[in-house]
Order: sequence, then C-alpha cells, then structure tokens
Amino acid sequence: MRLELVRARFFSWDSRAEEEGKLLLSRDEKCKQNELLFGNPNLRRSGTNTQMRSSLQYTKSSLSGSQKVGAFRRVSERSIDSSGSGFRQEVMTNMAWRGCVMKWAKTELTRSTNTTSQSSRLNSCNQQRCGFRREAKRPDTKKGNVTQETNLSEAGAPGPPPPPKVPRPTLFKPLMFTVGFTGCSFGAAAILQYETMKSRVQSAKDEDEAENVSQGSQDMAYWHDWWKQLSGFQRQLILLMSMMDDFWSSLTEGQRTVTGIIAVNAVVLCCWRMPSMQRSMIKYFTSNPASKTRYLPMVLSSFSHYSIIHMVANMYVLWTFSSGIVSLLGREQFLAVYLSAGVISTMVSYMCKAASGRLYPSLGASGAVMAVLAAVCTKVPEAKLGIIFLPMITFTAGNALKALIAIDTAGLVLGWRLFDHAAHIGGALFGVWYVTYGHKLIWRKREPFVKLWHDMRSADAGGSKPGGGPGVSGGNGGGGPGPQ
Repeated sequence: MRLELVRARFFSWDSRAEEEGKLLLSRDEKCKQNELLFGNPNLRRSGTNTQMRSSLQYTKSSLSGSQKVGAFRRVSERSIDSSGSGFRQEVMTNMAWRGCVMKWAKTELTRSTNTTSQSSRLNSCNQQRCGFRREAKRPDTKKGNVTQETNLSEAGAPGPPPPPKVPRPTLFKPLMFTVGFTGCSFGAAAILQYETMKSRVQSAKDEDEAENVSQGSQDMAYWHDWWKQLSGFQRQLILLMSMMDDFWSSLTEGQRTVTGIIAVNAVVLCCWRMPSMQRSMIKYFTSNPASKTRYLPMVLSSFSHYSIIHMVANMYVLWTFSSGIVSLLGREQFLAVYLSAGVISTMVSYMCKAASGRLYPSLGASGAVMAVLAAVCTKVPEAKLGIIFLPMITFTAGNALKALIAIDTAGLVLGWRLFDHAAHIGGALFGVWYVTYGHKLIWRKREPFVKLWHDMRSADAGGSKPGGGPGVSGGNGGGGPGPQ
C-alpha cells in the first residue's frame, strides 16, 4: 500500500510540473508576441527592447508580406532567447524539484521493499491491503468474574500449556514391604540371639579345656624373650592396639553396638561428597513417594545424612540412649527395633506426603533415633535429662518426650519443612507402642520360630541328641525359656 501511494504521488507531481511548464511557455510566448507587436512602455531592459522595436519598425515599413512574416519570427525568437531568462530559471527549479522527488521515491521504494520482506517473514497470516486496523477495545472484566481460559496470541499461537497434574502415588506395596521387613528383622534378631548364645557356650567349653596353669612361669619367660626381639615400631603398634582394646572393653554393650551404626553413617556421608555417586545416592539413599524406587530407600535412608551437623546430632542422641535401650531390650532386639523404626517412620512420612501433595525427598536417621528415645523415656519416665550446652537446665524424660511430640505435631500441621516431622512422629509412636505392647506381642512369641530354626540346624548337622543344644533364654529383653 505504501508503494502505491509513493508511485501515485510521484506521477501526480510529474504531470503537474509538465502542465505548469506548458502554461508558462504559452504565457511567455503570448507576452513576447504582444510586446513585439504593440510595444510595452513599462519594459526597461538594455539593448534588447530598442533593437526589437527598431527591427519591428523596419519590418513594418520596408519589407513585403512574406518577408515581414520571416523577420517577425526571427525577431520573436531573439526576443524569447533574450527575455526568457526568468522562464529558464523557473524550468530549472522545476527540474531540480523533480530530481529530488525521484531520488526520494527511489529511497522510499527500497525501504518499503525491505520492510515488506521482513513483515512477510514474521507475519504468517495475510494482512489486508487497505492497511492495519486497530484492535477493538475489550470490555474490562471484574476481579470476581475472572475465569481461567486458554489465551491465544494475535498470531494465533496458543499460550503456555497448564502444568501436568501429578497423580498421587499408591502406597499399598510400600505398606506390604514395611510389614514384611519388620517381620523379617525380628525373625533375624531371634536367630541371631540363638546363634550368639550357642557360640558363647562353645567358647566357654574351649577355654576350660585349654587352661594350663602349670606352664604359667614358662609362658611368662617365653613372652618376655619374644618382646625383646621386636623392633621399636612393632612395640608401638602393639601398645596402640592394646590401648584400643582396653577402650573397647570399657564401653558398654549398647555403646559397642551403636559404634557400628555410627561407622555406617559416616561412610554414607563420605559417599555424598563424591560427585560421581550423586545420582546413585539420590536414587537409593533418599526416600520419596513419587520416586520409582520406593522400597530400598525406606531402609537405606535411615543411614543417610547429607549434612555433618545433622549426622552428629542424631548420632549423639543415639549414643546417649544406647546403654539404656540395650539394657532393656538386648542387642539383637535393639537392632530389630532400630531397623523396623526406620522403615515404619518412612512409611508414615510417605502417607503424610501423599495426603498433603508435598512430594519431596527426605533422609536421615531421625525416625529410628526418635523410636529409641521414646522407648527409653516411656520405660523410665522419671529419668533426669539435660541439654549439652546448658547443663543447669534439667527435666524429666517423660516431659521431654511430650515436648518433642508437641513440636513435631505443630510442624506437621503448620507445614514446616525444616525437618520431616511426620517421620519423627511415626518413630516416636512406634517406640512407645513397642515397649508398651509390642514386646509382649512379638518378642515373647518367638519360641516356635526359634525351635523351627533349631530343628533345621540339627537336621543339617546330621541329627543331634535331644538336650544337647544350648538353651535360648529371653536375653536382657525378657521372654520365656527357649527350646533345648
């Protein structure tokens, strides 16, 4: 459209210039002819007018008709050449304007071709040749009547698609895994207690048979000579090993049991610092109900800590309550409770995340540690506890448990995401339930299973006389006498 307008203007200006030039030529010719024929007293030019008049009088007086016409033409041509300087100047200005118009039209033509090519590349839809029309104003919508619709742009392209809805994960299989793992952990704990007691009885018999008191003096002399033959480095190494053995012997059974758990957590923490293992650590050592792998992380996340402060806090609480929990339940039963509490607390976390729709990963041994703390506080509610950095503040174990459960409940209701409060509550409730009812329902009814294991061992060993195997007592955790 812009090109057509430019061309129209150009041709209209060109035609106007030609018409004006013709009019000026006709006017000047008429004026010159009138001046030549009749004379003009107002004309005051040097030389030309006097010559023209004299020549005109000469032609009127002395020449014939045909000669007068030729002379008249020559005089008129001279007069036009001599007196037409103004007309020439006007024609030259018209020609200059015409050149400017042609140059401007050419530049506008090139610009319009470039703009039309760019607009044809960008705009996919055809525009009307009469020009662009302004878009009609849309009526303003009130805030209360705003509806969510898919907005289309002017070019016809659809707007951003809505985010896909994430379906809520089903938790039937994780629940079955929790029940199965809990049963297997307590069954394995019962078998481990049976094998431990059997090995202790056998080692006691071996020590009684290998005792030789009569060779005590000769043995002392032998070891004294052997010590002198060692180098300085070997002696220092043996002294260090003996000091470590003395330290290990000074620990309680609960502290020795917890030392292995702390070592596993430290190894997992080091694995988090390896960039090559980040993908595997996120997949198997973080629990998330929306993940594809949901079963194995329920166990492994109880040994996983990404922050050193998080691991130190959990392991310090576990170390503090390890002696009390192992003295109450025994080493094997404590391990079963610890592993089961980790899986059950993760299952409770899965349920709360699926119900609220906040599907984010979590990790840490807080759920299992809360179960140990809750079990000790429930069994011994009058025990005095304190804070490590504020030793002057003391409180009872029962009040501490109530305060912790209240804080975690508030965090779960208010949606705090600093900790996995659902896992804390799940672990604490499991610890309270186990020392109150679960010990009688699970651990004291393990005798048929232990007897079955004993019969399987006896059949594999080629049979044994009845009464030859060791008895399986309830350990420190209580329970009836085991089968012979």
